[in-house]
Amino acid sequence: MLLIHSVTIVTLDDKENGETVFQGYVKVKDGKFIEISTGKPAEKDVELAGNVIDGKGKWLMPGLMNTHGHLGSAFLRGAGDDMPLMTWLETVMWPNERNFTEEIVKNAASLAMAEMIKSGTTSFLDMYHLNMDTVANDTIESGLRAVLCRGMIGLAPEKEQDEKLEESVRLFKDFNGAGNNRISVALAPHAPYTCPPAFLEKVADRAVQHNIAIHTHVAETRKEVEQHIEKYHLSPVKHLQQLGIFSVPCLAAHCVHINEEDIEILAKEKVSVSHNPKSNLKLGSGIAPVPEMMNKGISVSLGTDSTASNNTLDMFEEMRFAALIHKGRLEDPEATTAEAVLKMAAGQGAKSLGISDTGIIRENYQADFILVDPRAVHLSPWNESRIISHLVYAAKSSDVTDVFVQGRQLLKDKELTTLDEEKIKFEANNFLKA
Repeated sequence: MLLIHSVTIVTLDDKENGETVFQGYVKVKDGKFIEISTGKPAEKDVELAGNVIDGKGKWLMPGLMNTHGHLGSAFLRGAGDDMPLMTWLETVMWPNERNFTEEIVKNAASLAMAEMIKSGTTSFLDMYHLNMDTVANDTIESGLRAVLCRGMIGLAPEKEQDEKLEESVRLFKDFNGAGNNRISVALAPHAPYTCPPAFLEKVADRAVQHNIAIHTHVAETRKEVEQHIEKYHLSPVKHLQQLGIFSVPCLAAHCVHINEEDIEILAKEKVSVSHNPKSNLKLGSGIAPVPEMMNKGISVSLGTDSTASNNTLDMFEEMRFAALIHKGRLEDPEATTAEAVLKMAAGQGAKSLGISDTGIIRENYQADFILVDPRAVHLSPWNESRIISHLVYAAKSSDVTDVFVQGRQLLKDKELTTLDEEKIKFEANNFLKA
């Protein structure tokens, strides 16, 4: 049994009786919280615990959940900046990725996983089109929790479309539930502008057949939406609804250029949305109407997109951007709250990824959590009433000292325990020398 004491616990649990921020301790057994209590543990409990950690006043909170990314492109960080989405895809991403080997994808994914662990992320979604079985095995070894998707671009002959879809289903059959149920698999048609309607219908049929969730890019840029309406006389959201994509649980990335009717459809179909503020800003795509979506009951979580468009996987930065840009866009300081944004990065992430027992600190829930050291100057002064504010508006990813998934420690005193950081950085820098 793991026992962590002398911490301030941030549960983010609306159903918790009493305070949701308090000083106390947690017990973890078989990967789950078995006790969450105020005060100090009994001496007998300390003696019986196999692993006792003195939290030394750190903040214990749910691990962050990055609900949209592309790990295999991590080596393209800084390769192409300051250009619009399609120019960036056509001149930077796709030409480079044509030359990616399995080893490059493996090393790039390891770099992304290391960055996520060190910045407090315990769960992520990865949509990539190369060597996803290798990524799956490496994710299992890393100890992280993930939803993995073989990204599918449908602008190809029907035979190639079918091969991509079969590869995606095979990934589901081989890895869904692997790693002590830490790995889930979804189908991922890339986007309406890269997937013809007939292919999207095939994806929807296969998803229903095997009960597989779907993840896709939706309405990321104004131009793609205008072109879609011109071609099909429907918005991408309405078209996806008609094609059956929302017949299974669906997580849509971006949703920047959507109208009121689109929002109503997303709400009705219970589609979750991954908000990627930094990537959308950097590519000049725009700002998603997040408060409007949340007001309709849509589950909105946070994602970073890839390091090629962000250029980090830092969820603390993502939270801060998400908390601020909507206040400015709507000229309303109440458009977002620190608590709501923190929940977007945790509990709403769990909901979006279809994970029912993580994202909050609660007994019998998965012990996916992080420790944050509050002793930094930029987190002072603090008391329990200011912690949530500090986590969103002031904290840095470098304040994370320890990371646990299912009670297994992946980061200890800022040192990775399951990944070789020096080797990962060497391979990353060696890539640019090749």
